[in-house]
Amino acid sequence: MGIRIGLVGLGQFGAAFAPLFKAHPAVDRIALCDLEADRIRRFSEDPFYADKLSPKDIYLSLDDICRADLDALVVITQPWLHAPQCIQAMESGKHVYSAVPISSVPDGDEILDWCEKIIDTSRRTGRHYMLGETTYYRPEAQFCRRMAAQGKFGDFVYAEGEYLHDVDSGCNLRQVSHQRSQGIAGQEWRRTAAAKYYDKGIRSGPMHYPTHSTSGPVCVMQAHALEVTAYGWRNRSGDPYFADSAFSNEFALFRMSNGATVRIAETREAAGILGNDSETFRVMGTLGSFSENRWFEATRPDFAHVDYQNLPKPSRRNVDQAEMFERFPPEVEAAFKRAMHRNLSEAELQTRDFQPSGHGGSHPYLVHEFCDAVASGRAPAINAWEAARYMVMGVMAHKSALRDGETLACPDWGDAPR
Repeated sequence: MGIRIGLVGLGQFGAAFAPLFKAHPAVDRIALCDLEADRIRRFSEDPFYADKLSPKDIYLSLDDICRADLDALVVITQPWLHAPQCIQAMESGKHVYSAVPISSVPDGDEILDWCEKIIDTSRRTGRHYMLGETTYYRPEAQFCRRMAAQGKFGDFVYAEGEYLHDVDSGCNLRQVSHQRSQGIAGQEWRRTAAAKYYDKGIRSGPMHYPTHSTSGPVCVMQAHALEVTAYGWRNRSGDPYFADSAFSNEFALFRMSNGATVRIAETREAAGILGNDSETFRVMGTLGSFSENRWFEATRPDFAHVDYQNLPKPSRRNVDQAEMFERFPPEVEAAFKRAMHRNLSEAELQTRDFQPSGHGGSHPYLVHEFCDAVASGRAPAINAWEAARYMVMGVMAHKSALRDGETLACPDWGDAPR
């Protein structure tokens, strides 16, 4: 018997994941939930979903779908709703997948409280929480975790993580903000945010959306932040987009639990990118390093008998995505390929290689990890404890920037129970 999954939030981002969750071989039944019936109708009337979707599994509220006989909920709603909705789902006996971040509100102390509440709820209820952080399953992260597991980095020395997303870049943040404010949930947020935060002088910043930049170094090194020093850049043009933000760009330096140093950059008002990608990370070790899809390796001499005439030479090679990506089980790959190419005939489909897509190819890996974890009764890789470590780095960096670079300790809730 397969698992039963409810999809909560069917906007633009939720719609990108719905076909993959429906197609996964471990899923026998899906349910749909959104505040807006028109969004649900796009899926309920689509023949692709008919074999796993019953008319009785349509819901217009989180309360109602939490009462349904489902194993798990996938919460892809507005960022400020993630934490309370995920807690409600776990309290109702459901495992839960959350879009990023854990929470996105202007008050850093409130975000930390939500992190602790999610961890406590997961521990108390025995229900698993997974954060759908895309960087974790980008091909670079998959490759670097394998290299780390083999000891190829040696001791970690330094790492960088970046999310360089200018407000007027290709994925225009003004447009994203406008779209989020139009729905029922967005209109409610506009009514309450000013009184709860902005009228009290509480201002957010890009470090409150940190997981794309922090998760790469953390998941590869398997280390957490001990302390941080950070600085911010305030908008100087009077751009109304940044009216409720303390900073438009923030930069932080962390001391990590493994002795390494990590630099994190979150920019929303800086044209262009550094290097080859705007959403990336780099990791340096005593024996190996990874940067911009290149693997560097140092071969050390025999320290007891150094031959200065024939010292080993370092190596460098480019790593392509085919090598970085891990393979899916054949039945999962076949199901995802069909879901991603629904317009092709079976004959045409057989001529296509499977190409993971969505945020660097991460989307199908996130779906498979959650579905497999629920089906097998294990904790997902990006569990509540892991996710909190990504979030804490941003929250404490923003606090440090507000205090003009004061060095602050970073809280930690330990490792996930085994």
